[in-house]
Amino acid sequence: MRENVKFKLVIAYDGANYEGWQTQKIGTGVQQIVEGALAKLFPSKPGLYGSSRTDTGVHALGMVAHFGIPIKEFKIPLRKLALALNAWLPEDIRVSAAARAPEKFHARYDAVKKQYRYYVWNHSAMNPLLRRNAWHVPVKLDLKHMQAAAKLFVGKHDFQSFAANSGYKKETTVRTVSRCDVKKSGLQFTVIIEGDGFLYKMCRGIAGTLVQIGQGKFPPEQIKNMLDQKDRRVAGMTAPAHGLVLWKVFYPTKK
Repeated sequence: MRENVKFKLVIAYDGANYEGWQTQKIGTGVQQIVEGALAKLFPSKPGLYGSSRTDTGVHALGMVAHFGIPIKEFKIPLRKLALALNAWLPEDIRVSAAARAPEKFHARYDAVKKQYRYYVWNHSAMNPLLRRNAWHVPVKLDLKHMQAAAKLFVGKHDFQSFAANSGYKKETTVRTVSRCDVKKSGLQFTVIIEGDGFLYKMCRGIAGTLVQIGQGKFPPEQIKNMLDQKDRRVAGMTAPAHGLVLWKVFYPTKK
């Protein structure tokens, strides 16, 4: 009989009040808030392991995390686990799903792809209902130019020109982007980016550059040159954090 049991959580949060996902020495990370709720339910006070790091102010709809506990502590019916955790969480953090996980499951290392979405409100007046989760861009954007540029990000590239300095040297700045789309619904633009992994502020660098292309500050074909130069100074701006959402984390499908 197994002595321990592992669980997989899907967590959504409004990142406005947090210094990102990860537990922080200064400020509060979402991770430590959820760990505090786990400690209320389980005497072993389990640690929580997330699929991704998100920057200060970035939101999530599909953050995946796992934790393990001694099986003797598992006294809550599984169907009530999310409900029990949410009772101890602030209203800007919610566990949307909870399930048993295989013994060797790891939320971060087993992930094969992640999808981020970046929201832009394109009108002279900001929609006040979206002010906390969309970037207000008052200058009219050219959707076709943005879509043409977005296609050039797809593939395996060195994304150094679109990432910020994380403070430590990366083994490689090469990543594979499998999808980069720009969609428009009314006055809202959505940048959808999927990839096998992302550098520090890379999604925001891509989104900021696409918006500036939509404003006519760069031609769409300039993306190729930006990628080739591997220099952050040649690409566009870093979009504000509050427009970005970790939308979904993908895992291998069972055969």
